[in-house]
Amino acid sequence: MTEPLPRGRNPFDETGVVRDSAGVARYSERPASLVAMLKASVERDGAATALLEVGGPSLSYDELWERSERVAGGLRDAGVGRGERVAIRLANGIDWVLAFFGCQLIGAVVVPVNTRFTEDEVRYVVEDSGASFTFVPGEALPDGEPAATEELAPEELAAIFYTSGTTGFPKGAMTSHANFLTNSENAFRCLSVDRSEGPGISTLVSVPLFHVTGCNSQLIPVLELGGRVEILSGPLDLAGFFEAVGTNGVNQLVSVPAIYHAVLRHPDFAKLDVSRVRWISYGGAPIAESLVEQIMQAFPAARVGNGFGLTETSSLSTFLPHEEAAAHADSVGFAMPVVDLALDDVDTQSGVGELLVRGPNVVQGYWNKSEATAETFVEGWLHTGDLARVDADGLLYVVDRKKDMINRGGENIYSIEVENALAGAPGVGEAAVVAVPDEMMGEKVGAVIVTAPGATFDVEAVLAHCRAHLADFKVPQYIATREEPLPRNPGGKLLKKQLREETQWSKPLR
Repeated sequence: MTEPLPRGRNPFDETGVVRDSAGVARYSERPASLVAMLKASVERDGAATALLEVGGPSLSYDELWERSERVAGGLRDAGVGRGERVAIRLANGIDWVLAFFGCQLIGAVVVPVNTRFTEDEVRYVVEDSGASFTFVPGEALPDGEPAATEELAPEELAAIFYTSGTTGFPKGAMTSHANFLTNSENAFRCLSVDRSEGPGISTLVSVPLFHVTGCNSQLIPVLELGGRVEILSGPLDLAGFFEAVGTNGVNQLVSVPAIYHAVLRHPDFAKLDVSRVRWISYGGAPIAESLVEQIMQAFPAARVGNGFGLTETSSLSTFLPHEEAAAHADSVGFAMPVVDLALDDVDTQSGVGELLVRGPNVVQGYWNKSEATAETFVEGWLHTGDLARVDADGLLYVVDRKKDMINRGGENIYSIEVENALAGAPGVGEAAVVAVPDEMMGEKVGAVIVTAPGATFDVEAVLAHCRAHLADFKVPQYIATREEPLPRNPGGKLLKKQLREETQWSKPLR
């Protein structure tokens, strides 16, 4: 039987955490469903602003509830019943949220569709999920007499988020109301604030709502707290970012490191009033310690932190809080209060093994994929496919995907460790590390680098930086540069197989 690792010096509030007979931790006194959660916020202060499209319309909590009820009524008139799947193909905006809650109000199951999917991928998701209705861009939302089903159980299915795998078609992660609401509490506890402050929290959703970060860790928790959710059309809308922060006074930011890098280098940033920003979170890619320090200096009133999770964990599994952010920039933090971590097949020398996760945030399995479910969800533990280690303090370090580890003459080299070092190297915009076949060593370390805009790229300076941060055998022996961005799938995951096929390596550097 798999035993969880010691929690170490876990920094999070553990009030209300209880464990069942199987040892699984849960939060007590959570709402029964997303509908009950939203209803409580409406009843607490219906006139408060719930949603705002940056530069566009807004809705109060009363309006959000009333318009969602009308969407629910329209869906019911269209023949959608409880438990039926409904696909959302809309872009970020108020309509996306109305579609989401309109589905919840009649007990339907939301299927968010990645707007970057190809038509073949969209067709696969809609057909695989068995969606009986699809919200399509450019079409009016369904409208009918108000409808609401408030007697939903925590374990009822609320959504199916399709993962963006690096090979094959995506898999649908079956997410229950309890999964959503566990993650909502996880997200709240990352902020280290009193719940009474909730209505004063405003978050800027720049990442897609069809991903679990934007939906599960921003939209849902802030609506539960009675705060304001501001929505950008996309992460590259820097003008909207400046308006939300400088004019509207948004106080919570969540994005990937590259966006913070772009914001800090924008010519208008020096004039931006950032005094009201209290929380900044990042994740989804390695971040250099130097960028963490720059973010801290640029937003002096903010607590910063690194979040880590998967679609299969409803978003957050761990979080690195402000006090550790610079000193342990290569870590993704401590397990959330109701999350247990374990390692499988551990290497005795490095302490690295496959990361396993257990908790009420772990989804129910994959839709229509019984074999994949049986392989991935074993005796209550999610087998993530990530290679990781956990130190004595309880800090988690994700070092690679199992399939991306490089074996150099018997030495295991984890590509994420090398990518972390490259992230802070001069002239590097983004970098990916892959194995390069070698007759003698089996594999050697290759780095594909996209140079930073306007930067001068010096291979020797990059290698010197790596030598200062890595053991010699981990320093890249092949470096290739490219002007176009690294290849990624519609979910933003790096396509290393494609990258290996596209890259022409010159002679090794040593």
